[in-house]
Amino acid sequence: MKFIGVDLGWRTGASGLSCLQWQGNQLHLLETTCRQSLAEILAWIDEKLPLGEAGLVAVDAPTLIPNATGTRLPDRLTHRYFGKYHAGCYPANLGRPFAERTVKMGLKLEQRGFVHAPTIQPQQPRRYQIEVFPHPAMVHLFGLEQILKYKKGKLNDRKQEITKLQAYLQTVLPSLTPAVRFTDSNADLWQSPASLTGPKLKVLEDQLDSLVCAYVGAHWWHWGAEKNWVLGDYDHGYIVVPTPNKKSPTMEGQAQFIQ
Repeated sequence: MKFIGVDLGWRTGASGLSCLQWQGNQLHLLETTCRQSLAEILAWIDEKLPLGEAGLVAVDAPTLIPNATGTRLPDRLTHRYFGKYHAGCYPANLGRPFAERTVKMGLKLEQRGFVHAPTIQPQQPRRYQIEVFPHPAMVHLFGLEQILKYKKGKLNDRKQEITKLQAYLQTVLPSLTPAVRFTDSNADLWQSPASLTGPKLKVLEDQLDSLVCAYVGAHWWHWGAEKNWVLGDYDHGYIVVPTPNKKSPTMEGQAQFIQ
């Protein structure tokens, strides 16, 4: 079973891609890379998961957008439960400039047999796709008090936050279940951002995000509803988020799974 993480460029720019493989009761990072167009992204996915091979594709983008205007249910729920951590997501509707591209990505995956999986029977080797959002996932997996702010701000501050993200990934993911085993072949992912600028820094950022996406997909497949939240449902759009690890926020009020 393989798990693909896609940090999708919503309009333009490259998309980060990662591939984890479940083997020997642990996850192995096979590759991280970047691709530009949807055709290039899908070709890479086809290479890693040929037709008929079991796998899960976890996409950081709204691939299901049922609403013509306003905000999707899962987007509102991220603000409700993660707003205080600065982890609410960007509102999506069909009028947004990015909608055509992100919805098309989901449809192209469906054509390849990757069915949406807002519910799942854990550890069944089939072809799935889900929507994920790295910031809330990292809040829970790493026990953060607020998100790591490597997307915006002063360049040096962003680099420091990327360094923190690298450290969390290297130390926390191998300690979780399922655990990730990193090898020397993954060394480029841990290169210091200090000397990187422009496109090279963006490539590193996108690849790290895609690794988080791939891990959330593996966590969903391994545990299902036992250790994951589903914000939303198939009809309204949904986002899968791992449950808190150690000292993290807890849901209050309404049910965790809105279906």
